[in-house]
Amino acid sequence: MQIHVVQRNESLTTIARAYQTTVNDIVEANDIPNPNNLVVGQAMVIPIVGSFYYVQSGDSLWSISQKVGIPYQQLAEINQLQTNQPLRVGLRLYIPQRPKTRAEFNAYVEPRGTTVAPALEESAREAAPYLTYLAPFSFHALRDGSLREPPLNNLPAIARANQNTLMMVVDNQEEDQFSDELGRILLNDITIQDRFLNNIVTTAKKYGFKDIHFDFEFLRPADREAYNTFLRKAKARFQAEGWLMSTALAPKTSATQKGEWYEAHDYRAHGEIADFVVIMTYEWGYSGGPAMAVSPIDQVRRVVEYALTEMPANKIMMGQNLYGYDWTLPFVQGSVAKAVSPQQAIEIAAANNVAIQYNTKAQAPFFTYTDAEGKQHEVWFEDARSIQAKFNLVKELNLRGMSYWKLGLAFPQNWLLIVDNFDVVKRS
Repeated sequence: MQIHVVQRNESLTTIARAYQTTVNDIVEANDIPNPNNLVVGQAMVIPIVGSFYYVQSGDSLWSISQKVGIPYQQLAEINQLQTNQPLRVGLRLYIPQRPKTRAEFNAYVEPRGTTVAPALEESAREAAPYLTYLAPFSFHALRDGSLREPPLNNLPAIARANQNTLMMVVDNQEEDQFSDELGRILLNDITIQDRFLNNIVTTAKKYGFKDIHFDFEFLRPADREAYNTFLRKAKARFQAEGWLMSTALAPKTSATQKGEWYEAHDYRAHGEIADFVVIMTYEWGYSGGPAMAVSPIDQVRRVVEYALTEMPANKIMMGQNLYGYDWTLPFVQGSVAKAVSPQQAIEIAAANNVAIQYNTKAQAPFFTYTDAEGKQHEVWFEDARSIQAKFNLVKELNLRGMSYWKLGLAFPQNWLLIVDNFDVVKRS
């Protein structure tokens, strides 16, 4: 699979010709929203076996071999070169498809209201072949230990048809806000806690959930040990049923990190107790903050490398956003950016005739534009380059896999690149 970034004056015809494929294959692979109006800087995947590398200044066969993970002697043989000959800048080298690694993938899906919207259900159906887990979000715990169920509709059937482990997400939200008081009750009142666990087991059996996933956020720092104790108790209960137990963790970079989102999340304890964790490595750029990359890879790496000092790599699923944001400038505290899918971001750039840029430190695409009312905007989103950078990090650090927040926002290149990089583990 080749990632191609559109250059000035290129068309789908010239791109297809360069890779000896067809326009239709490229359009279909990328579900291209602007086939007649490509954007300079737009990244797309080219559905070919293997890929091409264009020699850059200072490159040698050895340095390229280190980048692509193939011995330099093999590169030379494939491309009919001498191992010691200088390389011309711009020379195109063929890189054969590399061996795939096994990894797990989860995706949250968040129905709103009393039913699962048909478009959201279809998004789950399209993504399910590439997933290990499918996670309806979410079952809300109540103060008496009962649960408020989300609509599920055909989500359990979709999971079964695609050998997905159905993940039961349980959280401590009240009125769409995480509640430390609800958390306090569930973690400290043993009578309510026992009723809570009983209700989880009954509900999981009813729908066929095989992983119980606790997303308890903004807990009181004083409840850190109570949360650990509760997880040990829950783990023993679920293990007896033959189920997995997982947790969601805030993106910490040290054990002593301060802040209400972080202090009650004990990485070392979760790593010992849970079968795996999902680390929420996104929302550096968020809807209520200033414009920046949602999941800049330098920040993601810091979090994951800290996590690796507290737990084994095979218990870590790295969080990944399937969306970006469109901010109105200048940023004003209290303003809210609009969420956009990668496909929508490309359409906005095309409609406003602006080029897409790429921040190499964050490994994320962005652009700016002026709307019809004369207001300035800045858009950060995800593309094939940014997701490939995250996949490279998963492989480099031997992580368990990746978890997506959330389905319903179109990003076709992501799913194609999963297949190109990984053999997806199926547990059901």
